[in-house]
Amino acid sequence: MGNFSKLGGHKILVHGGGKVATQMASRLGVSTQMVEGRRITDLPMLEVVTMVYGGLVNKNIVASLQAIGVNALGLTGADGGIIRAEKRPVKTIDYGYVGDIKAVNSDILAGFLAQSLVPVIAPLSYSMEGSLLNTNADTIASVIAVALAGKYKVSLVYCFEKDGVLSNPEDDSSVIPQLTPLEYASYKETGTINKGMIPKLDNAFDALRSGVDRVVVCHAREVLSAVKGDKGTQIRL
Repeated sequence: MGNFSKLGGHKILVHGGGKVATQMASRLGVSTQMVEGRRITDLPMLEVVTMVYGGLVNKNIVASLQAIGVNALGLTGADGGIIRAEKRPVKTIDYGYVGDIKAVNSDILAGFLAQSLVPVIAPLSYSMEGSLLNTNADTIASVIAVALAGKYKVSLVYCFEKDGVLSNPEDDSSVIPQLTPLEYASYKETGTINKGMIPKLDNAFDALRSGVDRVVVCHAREVLSAVKGDKGTQIRL
Protein backbone atom coordinates (compact mmCIF):
# COMPACT_ATOMS: atom_id res chain seq x y z
CA MET A 1 0.00 0.00 0.00
CA GLY A 2 2.85 2.36 0.79
CA ASN A 3 4.25 2.23 -2.74
CA PHE A 4 0.80 2.76 -4.23
CA SER A 5 0.26 5.81 -2.03
CA LYS A 6 3.48 7.38 -3.34
CA LEU A 7 2.39 7.28 -6.97
CA GLY A 8 1.82 10.75 -8.33
CA GLY A 9 -1.33 11.98 -10.00
CA HIS A 10 -4.79 10.46 -9.95
CA LYS A 11 -5.00 6.79 -8.98
CA ILE A 12 -7.51 3.94 -9.20
CA LEU A 13 -6.95 0.55 -7.59
CA VAL A 14 -8.71 -2.55 -8.93
CA HIS A 15 -8.31 -5.63 -6.75
CA GLY A 16 -9.04 -9.33 -6.87
CA GLY A 17 -9.49 -11.76 -4.01
CA GLY A 18 -9.90 -15.20 -5.51
CA LYS A 19 -7.85 -17.02 -2.89
CA VAL A 20 -9.82 -15.42 -0.06
CA ALA A 21 -13.08 -16.30 -1.82
CA THR A 22 -12.03 -19.93 -2.11
CA GLN A 23 -11.10 -20.06 1.57
CA MET A 24 -14.39 -18.42 2.61
CA ALA A 25 -16.38 -20.77 0.38
CA SER A 26 -14.73 -23.74 2.06
CA ARG A 27 -15.60 -22.35 5.51
CA LEU A 28 -19.23 -21.88 4.44
CA GLY A 29 -19.50 -25.28 2.76
CA VAL A 30 -19.84 -23.85 -0.75
CA SER A 31 -18.22 -25.89 -3.51
CA THR A 32 -15.56 -24.19 -5.64
CA GLN A 33 -15.45 -25.17 -9.32
CA MET A 34 -12.73 -23.93 -11.65
CA VAL A 35 -12.43 -24.47 -15.41
CA GLU A 36 -9.14 -23.47 -17.03
CA GLY A 37 -8.43 -21.14 -14.12
CA ARG A 38 -11.84 -19.46 -14.29
CA ARG A 39 -14.32 -19.64 -11.42
CA ILE A 40 -17.78 -21.08 -12.02
CA THR A 41 -20.09 -18.65 -10.24
CA ASP A 42 -23.41 -20.25 -9.34
CA LEU A 43 -25.78 -18.46 -6.94
CA PRO A 44 -24.10 -19.68 -3.71
CA MET A 45 -20.67 -18.70 -5.08
CA LEU A 46 -22.04 -15.32 -6.21
CA GLU A 47 -23.05 -14.68 -2.60
CA VAL A 48 -19.54 -15.62 -1.45
CA VAL A 49 -17.69 -13.41 -3.94
CA THR A 50 -20.05 -10.53 -3.23
CA MET A 51 -19.25 -10.79 0.49
CA VAL A 52 -15.54 -11.28 -0.05
CA TYR A 53 -14.80 -8.94 -2.96
CA GLY A 54 -17.31 -6.19 -2.24
CA GLY A 55 -16.99 -6.38 1.54
CA LEU A 56 -14.12 -8.12 3.28
CA VAL A 57 -11.30 -7.47 0.79
CA ASN A 58 -12.50 -4.11 -0.52
CA LYS A 59 -13.11 -2.48 2.85
CA ASN A 60 -9.87 -3.76 4.36
CA ILE A 61 -7.95 -2.21 1.44
CA VAL A 62 -9.85 1.05 1.92
CA ALA A 63 -9.07 1.07 5.66
CA SER A 64 -5.38 0.37 5.00
CA LEU A 65 -5.19 3.23 2.51
CA GLN A 66 -6.98 5.63 4.84
CA ALA A 67 -4.44 4.77 7.55
CA ILE A 68 -1.59 6.02 5.34
CA GLY A 69 -3.31 9.18 4.21
CA VAL A 70 -4.98 8.04 1.00
CA ASN A 71 -8.63 9.12 0.81
CA ALA A 72 -10.00 5.91 -0.71
CA LEU A 73 -13.55 5.10 -1.75
CA GLY A 74 -14.56 1.42 -1.92
CA LEU A 75 -16.82 0.52 -4.84
CA THR A 76 -18.23 -2.31 -6.90
CA GLY A 77 -19.12 -1.85 -10.54
CA ALA A 78 -22.76 -1.34 -9.54
CA ASP A 79 -22.01 1.78 -7.47
CA GLY A 80 -22.66 4.84 -9.58
CA GLY A 81 -23.27 2.52 -12.52
CA ILE A 82 -19.52 2.36 -13.06
CA ILE A 83 -19.29 -1.01 -14.83
CA ARG A 84 -22.27 -2.48 -16.67
CA ALA A 85 -22.03 -6.01 -17.99
CA GLU A 86 -24.09 -8.85 -19.38
CA LYS A 87 -24.24 -12.35 -17.98
CA ARG A 88 -21.91 -14.49 -20.07
CA PRO A 89 -23.92 -16.63 -22.50
CA VAL A 90 -23.76 -20.39 -22.08
CA LYS A 91 -21.73 -22.07 -24.81
CA THR A 92 -19.70 -25.20 -24.08
CA ILE A 93 -19.32 -24.08 -20.44
CA ASP A 94 -21.87 -22.42 -18.16
CA TYR A 95 -19.84 -19.96 -16.08
CA GLY A 96 -22.92 -18.87 -14.17
CA TYR A 97 -23.11 -15.31 -12.88
CA VAL A 98 -20.01 -14.03 -14.68
CA GLY A 99 -20.08 -10.68 -16.45
CA ASP A 100 -18.83 -9.63 -19.87
CA ILE A 101 -18.32 -5.84 -19.66
CA LYS A 102 -20.43 -3.66 -21.93
CA ALA A 103 -19.92 -0.12 -20.62
CA VAL A 104 -17.81 1.95 -18.22
CA ASN A 105 -19.07 5.23 -16.77
CA SER A 106 -15.86 7.21 -17.07
CA ASP A 107 -17.57 10.50 -16.12
CA ILE A 108 -18.43 9.19 -12.65
CA LEU A 109 -14.87 7.96 -12.15
CA ALA A 110 -13.43 11.25 -13.38
CA GLY A 111 -15.69 13.04 -10.89
CA PHE A 112 -14.28 10.99 -8.01
CA LEU A 113 -10.74 11.72 -9.17
CA ALA A 114 -11.50 15.43 -9.40
CA GLN A 115 -12.43 15.31 -5.70
CA SER A 116 -9.02 13.78 -4.88
CA LEU A 117 -10.67 10.45 -4.06
CA VAL A 118 -9.00 7.15 -4.91
CA PRO A 119 -11.58 4.62 -6.15
CA VAL A 120 -10.91 1.08 -4.94
CA ILE A 121 -12.92 -1.17 -7.22
CA ALA A 122 -13.95 -4.76 -6.47
CA PRO A 123 -14.20 -7.23 -9.37
CA LEU A 124 -18.00 -7.11 -9.50
CA SER A 125 -20.08 -5.58 -12.29
CA TYR A 126 -23.85 -5.31 -12.60
CA SER A 127 -26.46 -6.26 -15.17
CA MET A 128 -29.59 -4.43 -16.30
CA GLU A 129 -31.52 -7.32 -14.73
CA GLY A 130 -30.34 -6.12 -11.33
CA SER A 131 -27.76 -8.81 -10.61
CA LEU A 132 -24.17 -8.46 -9.51
CA LEU A 133 -21.79 -10.39 -11.76
CA ASN A 134 -18.36 -11.83 -10.98
CA THR A 135 -15.96 -10.13 -13.40
CA ASN A 136 -12.24 -10.62 -14.05
CA ALA A 137 -10.21 -7.95 -12.23
CA ASP A 138 -7.59 -7.68 -14.98
CA THR A 139 -10.32 -7.03 -17.53
CA ILE A 140 -11.94 -4.41 -15.30
CA ALA A 141 -8.59 -2.64 -14.92
CA SER A 142 -8.04 -2.68 -18.66
CA VAL A 143 -11.47 -1.36 -19.66
CA ILE A 144 -11.30 1.39 -17.02
CA ALA A 145 -7.87 2.42 -18.29
CA VAL A 146 -9.19 2.56 -21.86
CA ALA A 147 -12.30 4.49 -20.82
CA LEU A 148 -10.21 7.12 -19.04
CA ALA A 149 -7.56 7.37 -21.78
CA GLY A 150 -9.68 9.96 -23.54
CA LYS A 151 -9.50 12.21 -20.47
CA TYR A 152 -6.04 11.51 -19.03
CA LYS A 153 -2.63 10.11 -19.88
CA VAL A 154 -3.12 6.65 -18.39
CA SER A 155 -0.63 4.06 -17.14
CA LEU A 156 -2.03 0.58 -16.52
CA VAL A 157 -0.02 -1.43 -13.98
CA TYR A 158 -0.70 -5.12 -13.38
CA CYS A 159 0.71 -6.16 -10.01
CA PHE A 160 1.02 -9.79 -8.95
CA GLU A 161 3.34 -12.08 -7.01
CA LYS A 162 6.15 -12.16 -9.62
CA ASP A 163 8.58 -9.41 -10.63
CA GLY A 164 7.23 -9.38 -14.19
CA VAL A 165 6.62 -11.71 -17.11
CA LEU A 166 9.19 -14.51 -16.90
CA SER A 167 11.10 -16.15 -19.76
CA ASN A 168 11.64 -19.15 -17.48
CA PRO A 169 8.67 -19.87 -15.20
CA GLU A 170 11.00 -21.74 -12.82
CA ASP A 171 13.36 -18.77 -12.42
CA ASP A 172 11.91 -15.70 -10.72
CA SER A 173 14.88 -13.61 -11.86
CA SER A 174 14.22 -14.23 -15.58
CA VAL A 175 12.09 -11.11 -16.04
CA ILE A 176 11.47 -10.10 -19.64
CA PRO A 177 12.19 -6.33 -19.55
CA GLN A 178 10.12 -5.53 -22.64
CA LEU A 179 7.48 -7.54 -24.49
CA THR A 180 6.17 -6.87 -27.99
CA PRO A 181 3.30 -8.65 -29.81
CA LEU A 182 5.75 -10.67 -31.92
CA GLU A 183 7.70 -11.82 -28.87
CA TYR A 184 4.45 -12.55 -27.03
CA ALA A 185 3.26 -14.81 -29.85
CA SER A 186 6.57 -16.68 -29.80
CA TYR A 187 6.48 -17.20 -26.01
CA LYS A 188 2.91 -18.48 -26.25
CA GLU A 189 3.84 -20.90 -29.02
CA THR A 190 6.62 -22.43 -26.93
CA GLY A 191 4.39 -22.57 -23.84
CA THR A 192 6.64 -20.22 -21.86
CA ILE A 193 3.68 -17.87 -21.38
CA ASN A 194 0.53 -19.79 -20.55
CA LYS A 195 -2.52 -20.13 -18.32
CA GLY A 196 -3.55 -17.04 -16.38
CA MET A 197 -0.84 -14.82 -17.86
CA ILE A 198 -2.40 -15.02 -21.33
CA PRO A 199 -5.64 -13.10 -20.59
CA LYS A 200 -3.64 -10.57 -18.55
CA LEU A 201 -1.33 -9.88 -21.51
CA ASP A 202 -4.18 -9.94 -24.03
CA ASN A 203 -5.80 -7.20 -21.98
CA ALA A 204 -2.48 -5.33 -21.82
CA PHE A 205 -1.99 -5.23 -25.58
CA ASP A 206 -5.66 -4.38 -26.19
CA ALA A 207 -5.32 -1.44 -23.79
CA LEU A 208 -2.30 -0.06 -25.65
CA ARG A 209 -4.09 -0.39 -28.97
CA SER A 210 -7.05 1.49 -27.49
CA GLY A 211 -5.14 4.56 -26.34
CA VAL A 212 -3.59 3.69 -22.97
CA ASP A 213 -0.16 5.31 -22.78
CA ARG A 214 1.78 2.64 -20.87
CA VAL A 215 1.26 -0.89 -19.56
CA VAL A 216 3.62 -2.68 -17.20
CA VAL A 217 3.49 -6.01 -15.34
CA CYS A 218 5.36 -6.08 -12.03
CA HIS A 219 5.45 -7.04 -8.37
CA ALA A 220 3.46 -4.73 -6.09
CA ARG A 221 6.59 -3.80 -4.18
CA GLU A 222 8.17 -2.49 -7.41
CA VAL A 223 5.26 -0.40 -8.64
CA LEU A 224 7.06 2.95 -8.29
CA SER A 225 10.12 1.78 -10.23
CA ALA A 226 7.97 -0.06 -12.77
CA VAL A 227 6.00 3.07 -13.62
CA LYS A 228 9.31 4.86 -14.22
CA GLY A 229 10.36 2.03 -16.54
CA ASP A 230 13.10 0.62 -14.31
CA LYS A 231 11.42 -2.61 -13.18
CA GLY A 232 8.91 -5.16 -14.34
CA THR A 233 7.94 -6.01 -17.90
CA GLN A 234 7.11 -3.03 -20.10
CA ILE A 235 4.47 -3.94 -22.68
CA ARG A 236 5.12 -2.34 -26.08
CA LEU A 237 3.40 -2.40 -29.47
